[in-house]
Parts: sequence; structure tokens; C-alpha cells
Amino acid sequence: MDDLSKFGVDASRLPAWLRVVLVMALIVLAGAVGLLAYRWYVRPVTLSIAVGSLDGDAPKIVSALASRLAVNDAPVRLRVVETGGPLDSATALATDKTDLAVVRGDVGDLSQAQAIVVLAEAVAMLVAPPSSNVAEIADLKRATVGVVAGDTNQKIVSVLTRSYNLDRANVVFKSLALNEVRAAFESKQVRAVLFVMPLSEKYLALVRGLFPQNAKTAPVLIPIENAGAIAEKERAYESFDIPKGTLRGAPPVPDDDVTTLRVAYYVAGKKGLDNDLIANLTKALIAARRDILPDWPIVAQFKAPDTDAGAYLPVHAGATEYYNGTQLSFLDKWSNAIFLAPMALGALASIGAALWQFLRSGEHKPREPALDALYALGRRIRQASSEAELLEIEDQIDDLLRAQRAGADEDQNTLDAATLNVAAHRLENLIHDRRIALGAAHS
Repeated sequence: MDDLSKFGVDASRLPAWLRVVLVMALIVLAGAVGLLAYRWYVRPVTLSIAVGSLDGDAPKIVSALASRLAVNDAPVRLRVVETGGPLDSATALATDKTDLAVVRGDVGDLSQAQAIVVLAEAVAMLVAPPSSNVAEIADLKRATVGVVAGDTNQKIVSVLTRSYNLDRANVVFKSLALNEVRAAFESKQVRAVLFVMPLSEKYLALVRGLFPQNAKTAPVLIPIENAGAIAEKERAYESFDIPKGTLRGAPPVPDDDVTTLRVAYYVAGKKGLDNDLIANLTKALIAARRDILPDWPIVAQFKAPDTDAGAYLPVHAGATEYYNGTQLSFLDKWSNAIFLAPMALGALASIGAALWQFLRSGEHKPREPALDALYALGRRIRQASSEAELLEIEDQIDDLLRAQRAGADEDQNTLDAATLNVAAHRLENLIHDRRIALGAAHS
């Protein structure tokens, strides 16, 4: 009996063309579902990233990276959400408004942030004008110090104030826009200005442009000698020496290495992001960084964050897997699927067999098992009242035997030839006996 009969469907009553159409429709449907599943699996995942900076370069850099991810057909893409600066970016990440953010290690709420890559590093530069008598922070007593991007740099101002007791020294910090620095120096509103910026040519050129450029005049870089002690307490920072000749080569400015503080800009994400997703993103960012380096030299500072367990900003587990080379292999990831695949294929084979039987259901098959049909003819032979009936019964026997012989190689319920021959021989004997009886009755 056809499997579809369990559902009340008599497939043998359907036209052959309709059965073919139904099977083709099922094959097309299965193929479409498989294609959609594959497209869903390999589709690139888009993550939103909050980024902002004082000069607007940070969003441009991240946009360049996002463009390269698309060009490289990376499995992860970026949607840039521009903000007012690191503080706003950290807030966007902390409040789940974005998946990622470019954050600075000392700015904003980073309690939910996990590092993926270090995008750049910013250095604190405390600069006094040429011919200034300020050689160290202690000389700033009762002075006003300008702070570029004061809102962003509140933490470092607070750290310096505590470390050097600048509140007792009556040092006042005043927030300045970058375009206000030259006028503030010229009017002597400030005796020094604090910048926190990457040591890249673009930003160093901005500092050089604030002062006359000649061999006899040069800005003064004030060292932060307590940088080591500060870094031990405030782990967002690390001690760093600005190399000799950073601002000018001949004569060198500064004329010796200058100790200061450095803080990192991170591409950070939420802990809940999938490990494989972040591992793929990390790999894609590193590849994209090489592509945009000629146009954005600052990304030469791009590097892996500190992966130690005690790092200031924990590294996302997915990024750690990539850096440590511990990403799961194909077999590790898909071993269960590989194990279950034969079972699934077996189920598909059963479905295929059912469909094949459905297609064959229109072929002629006896409605009753052949042996039962033959035995049923025995009663008719005994009750036959004419030679014509006996001839009709003989024709039926021939038809049954012919049909069984034709289906002998296909029908799994076909009786073996010996059994059928015995039954047919018995019927022939009955017919012979009935003919004799009919002949005697008419004589």
C-alpha cells in the first residue's frame, strides 16, 4: 500500500502528469529552502560602531576600514554611527545603542566594554611657549593651563591635579578649542597647554604651527615625571617617553626624551557578541588596516590589545581566540553536523523512496493478492452452470498469471511461480471436473 494512503490519499487515482508536477514542486521547494538557508548562513553580519573625535578624523578612518571590509567581502561589516567624541561613543556602547565603539581608555563608562583592537595611542603633551621659564610641572604654580578638548580630558586633568597637588598650587585648568590656543598664548591667558593626541605627523604639525619656526625658538615640552607612579594607580595610562627630536629634528626639539603619559584608543565591543563573529571581525580589521595604511598613516599604531587576564580593559574572548590562534577548526565546529548528516541523508532517502512509489502508483496492480484471487475462483468454478462461465474463468486465470509474471521483478509482494502454478493446476482440475459434471447433467 502506498505510504500516502495513511493520509487518506489514493495516489493511484491521480493523473500521472499531476503526480510529476507535485514531485517537481516538492523538489523545487526543498531546493529553495536549502538555498535560503545557505544564503542566511553565509550572509555578512553588520555591526554598528560609534566613533567621534575633535577633528573628525576618527569617523573617516573607521569609514575607510568599513569600506575595505565591504570590498574584501568580509563576513562582518560596519555601520558607522558618528558621535561628538570618545565620551559619547562610550555612552552609546554602555547604553546598548551600538554594538561597537571607538573608546579611549580613560573616558566614559567602559564597564561593559571589551577590547578588540588598539586603533591608536594618544600621548599627553604639556606644551609651553618658546622662552618660557616653565621647565617642570612645579613651575606652574598659580598659573592657568589650557586643555584642548577639556570635556574629554577631565580624567587626566584630575589625575595630574592629585599627583602634583595642583589645587594647592592654585593651578587653574581652562578648556580651549584648538583654534583658540594661539590667541591664548599670545594674550598670555595661559602659560601652558595640555594636548592628548597621537604622535602622528598631522597632529605634530598642528603643535608646530602654534609657534614661530626658527632655530632660536622652540616650544617647551614639560615632562610628567610621575608618569610611572600614576600608571600604577591609574591603569588606563602607561608611562611613555616622547622621543628626542619629535617636534623638530635640527636642532632637536625636545633635545632629550620627555617622560609623559600615554592612553589607548580601542575598538571595543560588548561581551555578549558571538566569539566567532568577533574573531572574524578582528581578522578582517587587520587585513583592512594594511589596505588603508597609505592613506591613513596613523593606523600604523594599530595593534593587538593586552591579552593578559589582568589587562585594564578585558579583551573580548573572540579577539583572544584570534590572537592566540585558538579559533575552533572546521571539524571542531561542525563535528556534530557531520555525525548527524548520514542520519539526515537516510531520512531524505526514505522520503525519496516514498516519492518514487508515489510516481509509480498509477501502474496496474491487482487489487487483491493473486493467490487469494485464484482461490476465490474455486467457488465460482463449482457453481458454474455453463461452458461459457468456465471459459470466462479460464481467461481470468490467464490474466492473473500474466500480470504476476510481468511484475515479478518489481512487486515485492509477488508470489513465487511455484505457488501460483500449484494453485492454477488445482483450478484447471476443478474446471475439468465441472465440465464433466455439466456434460453428465445435460446427457
